[in-house]
Amino acid sequence: MILFSHPTGNANVRAALEGINDANLLQSFYTTIATYPGNTFDTISRFGPLSEFKRRAYPPELEKLTHIRPWKELARVAAKKGNLNNLVTHEHGRLSVDAIYHDLDRHVAASLTKEEPQAVYAYEDGALETFKAGAKLNMKCLYDLPIGYWRAARRLLREVVEERPEWAETIAGMKDSEAKLARKDEEIRRADRIFVASSFTKTTLLDYPGELPPVEVIPYGFPIPTTNRVYDTILNRPLRLLFVGGLSQRKGIAEMFEAVAALGKEVELTVVGAKPAGVTCTALDEALTKHRYIPSLPHGDILRLMREHDVFLFPSHFEGFGLVITEAMSQGTPVITTDRTAGPDLITHGRDGFLIPAGSAAALEQQIRELIANPATVEKAGRAAIERAGRRPWEVYGRELAGALNACL
Repeated sequence: MILFSHPTGNANVRAALEGINDANLLQSFYTTIATYPGNTFDTISRFGPLSEFKRRAYPPELEKLTHIRPWKELARVAAKKGNLNNLVTHEHGRLSVDAIYHDLDRHVAASLTKEEPQAVYAYEDGALETFKAGAKLNMKCLYDLPIGYWRAARRLLREVVEERPEWAETIAGMKDSEAKLARKDEEIRRADRIFVASSFTKTTLLDYPGELPPVEVIPYGFPIPTTNRVYDTILNRPLRLLFVGGLSQRKGIAEMFEAVAALGKEVELTVVGAKPAGVTCTALDEALTKHRYIPSLPHGDILRLMREHDVFLFPSHFEGFGLVITEAMSQGTPVITTDRTAGPDLITHGRDGFLIPAGSAAALEQQIRELIANPATVEKAGRAAIERAGRRPWEVYGRELAGALNACL
């Protein structure tokens, strides 16, 4: 049986929990806030300012297995809404994301002697104390690395910074302290097995200087695909392009703006995403003035916006997966992405999407030009993307992960 922990939860965490529970392998789930029908968080999520707690909803059958530790996370949410930035400052704030991860990690570690599971499953930055305690009790330590290994990120993103220094301030991952990076290495050293969601993430672990445990690639699933996508003619109008994500050069936005600028009135670009907190980037501000910019939208509105656009752009330099890829494909919007995302695991180039080298504005521009020249390709690839999404719902990810965990045990 497995004790599973994650501080905040998201779509892949929910799918993992469901799959593990369906396989009768889930002993308990530890998190900060969990919303279930009729509980306190469900009640307060009905009020506008607190509606974000709906994102912490889990399937009702997990409620009896869930242990929550909410107070520090509630304080973090309140501090963030109150613009108390000193409290939530990266790493050093008393209510930073790192503080929340470490607090839950310590709590889980202290609970292991009482729980006595066969294995613990924990995520990057929130696994070290759990793994230390688990090893003493002869428990399997199972590690989820969702983003990509930090040494590879430093190596690849350093090249990005050197090439485009005016965008450097937007890349937050380059600011992690030596202590945080050492903690990541120690988590890997103590893991019995590592689970990643893309082949690219697996390759980043080749930069790890020690002996790696077995690494298993299990791609995430797709949302339920749309059934009512309507494709209108692209002739005699600009190609509508969409980007959704954090506005960091880690995601290749400088190359995107450069490619779009070269295409002029042949395209229209919509950008949805938050600017990096506390960062001033003149290059970013100037680029956004030239396009339709939306700082934030509810998830349902983002899916609708995807259906209203012809092509989704995601030219990332370093991405453990890229959930927006699967979301766009599920809405019938073909994606142009790079070889440093889950794109190669999800997309057959030219059939249900398009793959380009990371860091190449010229390659991105050329791929868009090909679509402008052959507009029928957009609908053809979009419908193939819907078909691809239908073959791998989230349930498949949960089932495959559960099967792999069962083999470990």
